[in-house]
Amino acid sequence: MSSHDLSGLVKAYDVRGVVPDPFSEDVARALGAAFARLIVAEGGRSLVTAYDMRESSVPLSRAFAEGAMSQGVSVVEAGLGSTDLLYFAAGHLNLPGAMFTASHNPAKYNGIKLCRAGATPIGQASGLATIRAEAERILSEGAPAAEVPGDISAVDLLTEYANYLRSLVDLTGIRPLKVVVDAGNGMGGYTVPVVLGEGLPLDVVPLYFELDGDFPNHEANPLDPKNLVDLQKAVVEHKADIGLAFDGDADRCFVVDERGEPVSPSAITGLVAVRELAKNPGATIIHNLITSRAVPEIVREHGGKPVRTRVGHSFIKAQMAETGAVFGGEHSAHYYFRDFWRADTGMLAAMHVLAALGESDRPLSSLGAEYERYVASGEINSTVADQAGRVQAVLAAFPDADVDDLDGTTVTFPDGAWFNLRASNTEPLLRLNVEAATDVRMAEIRDRVLALVRATPEA
Repeated sequence: MSSHDLSGLVKAYDVRGVVPDPFSEDVARALGAAFARLIVAEGGRSLVTAYDMRESSVPLSRAFAEGAMSQGVSVVEAGLGSTDLLYFAAGHLNLPGAMFTASHNPAKYNGIKLCRAGATPIGQASGLATIRAEAERILSEGAPAAEVPGDISAVDLLTEYANYLRSLVDLTGIRPLKVVVDAGNGMGGYTVPVVLGEGLPLDVVPLYFELDGDFPNHEANPLDPKNLVDLQKAVVEHKADIGLAFDGDADRCFVVDERGEPVSPSAITGLVAVRELAKNPGATIIHNLITSRAVPEIVREHGGKPVRTRVGHSFIKAQMAETGAVFGGEHSAHYYFRDFWRADTGMLAAMHVLAALGESDRPLSSLGAEYERYVASGEINSTVADQAGRVQAVLAAFPDADVDDLDGTTVTFPDGAWFNLRASNTEPLLRLNVEAATDVRMAEIRDRVLALVRATPEA
């Protein structure tokens, strides 16, 4: 394999890898030049960058900027920021953007999330494959410099980002709330004090707000229950009304009620959908196929139009653009807003939940229960060599159920219970999600499917 093969670094939706090998400053420089050449070909002349708190983020983003400037593209550095702050910058300044982050991955990783002006995503099919091929060529052969190099400037957008979010959700008139926020030493520690700070009736109790890319307290991945334990304890200890947990780059947000119990991302999707439908009657709401079937039910009950999509931000954003949807939610706690350039922002979702709670005299456990109608297994991974063969074995066991293959295989039973089996794109894994009306029914389906998935195939 050529030393300039970037296929292991440039993934389906972003760039992600270990620093400095394979993700070195030279590679970042080549990617910056390749991105700049794409921008120039599309008639652009500038881009905006931001970076998270990892030690490698500043040198990598600077190298990327050098590569871009060598091709005549000017770079606006927004500096430290969350991923949704970079999306804000790309929308607000109407510039293509590059965010340097590896989200919740361990300290040795870094990455780049790229978008076009207006925060339109860039994935393999929409420019990332071209950027990768061009960067490989530049690493092998070099790239002629532009006659006039681009320049570099700095802009601080944190206040404007906070003001914009506050213009979308007004928290000034709600009842006082005590809010524990676990930033996991990630970028929420930088954005939360400004967005949820001055002038709002919120008593914020901070957990792990110190920016530290080594993640000394716990991994900044709230999808894993063990990373919510500190937040759950603190909410109960402080007698707080709500707990919020952000991932490393603060584009995802998890919610915990006053008892320390997690509120599922599907319930948050339902709650925010109802608020958006109150402002936009009859609007379209996007949900991925792993979210609870409560979501489309709730959307219809409130006069909206639910549209089901595959898992993944590029599919959600494309569907939102196509349908004019006002909001989209995923089971992984990514939430997308038309008012935020169709980009995902955990902060705006958190503000909607705070507003709903603060406008009600009920506790979050009672409010959230309206949106939790079914019992879900959560995602269960099984290591399987023959993914397709195991899926066929499972299907053979349920000949009378309804099957669809929008994303993996979804099997729905006459009583409304369902399961989805999806193969990982990057690992020999099958991912199982099950939902049913009762614990007993969910466990029955889960255990039966797992037994088939994990059975040793007959020789």
